[in-house]
Amino acid sequence: MSDSQVQGAHLVGSINFDEAAQTMRVAAEELGGLLRRIPDGEVGERFHWILFQADRIGAAEGIERVGDTPIPMRMLDIRPVRLAPGVQAADIVLPPLGYAEAALESWRSFSELKAAGVIPGATRFQVSLPTPLGVVASLVAAGDREAFEPVYERALAAELAEIVAAIPAEELAIQWDAALEFAILEGLTAHTGQPYEWFGDVWEETSERLARQIDRVPLAVEVGVHLCYGDVAEKHFVEPRDAANLTRFANAVVAKAERDLTWLHLPVPIERDDAEFFAPLADLSLPETSELYLGLVHREDGADGATRRIAAASAVLTRDFGVATECGFGRAPEGTTVPLFETHRAVAAAW
Repeated sequence: MSDSQVQGAHLVGSINFDEAAQTMRVAAEELGGLLRRIPDGEVGERFHWILFQADRIGAAEGIERVGDTPIPMRMLDIRPVRLAPGVQAADIVLPPLGYAEAALESWRSFSELKAAGVIPGATRFQVSLPTPLGVVASLVAAGDREAFEPVYERALAAELAEIVAAIPAEELAIQWDAALEFAILEGLTAHTGQPYEWFGDVWEETSERLARQIDRVPLAVEVGVHLCYGDVAEKHFVEPRDAANLTRFANAVVAKAERDLTWLHLPVPIERDDAEFFAPLADLSLPETSELYLGLVHREDGADGATRRIAAASAVLTRDFGVATECGFGRAPEGTTVPLFETHRAVAAAW
């Protein structure tokens, strides 16, 4: 056993409450000194991560939806998008993507709760954003992805710039969510049978793209990364054999980024409390100044399961780490949020 300490907790993003203010209030009341930052729960149209972007992108002139029949999911139509015939991607002007609008609305609630003493003064407001690669690979027709990627990347960079301009740097934390990257790295294909990627060296290209997003965040603003194997119906799109690909990708991103990460979050499958899964983390090249969070809290087995996974991780890691769920839990069953918060409290020490 190493001398690593389990300190602090991290909320990945989505939380299964309906209102941002409720999410942030309950998180602060339940987890208090465990948290260095609090997200708004990704409420409203963001309830299923990036799927709302299909409607946002689809509203642009020169963009059309794939298929004649809407695919409804609550208030969304999740059909993919493509360029209309004869339209060049460079001529597309995208409407607001919704991330800045949501962040600024939630920031007002965050500020009110902090002023009221509900949220501790040192806690930052966390805004979770997808990587451009994730949105383009998921929601854009395969033949248009390469041309459309820079269009979407510029639009998302503009949303980030709006957020950074409106929220004081010392109050803000940005998290980049990387999930499609692992579908690509694991060699998965879309439901059409086509690859998600439109480039050659998947390790080089995916890590370079994420590093570019990290470096967009000003130095005075905290920046973190959530690495993800998916969470549709609380299932991964593929079960990682061990933490080797997570470690390799994280190391590549850290090496390419010009600024250090404030934090890194890695998922841990519920079935894995064995030494073999965690062994590759011995090679993780994360600066000591960066926080590490392991997503080893699961609602199905609570503190007992988290404790087993902590023990296995602690046998490998020589540095402190905090705890989290492996992904957001906005789509978890109703009534599971507070018990999940209680599990975090049971297995980690406050900062």
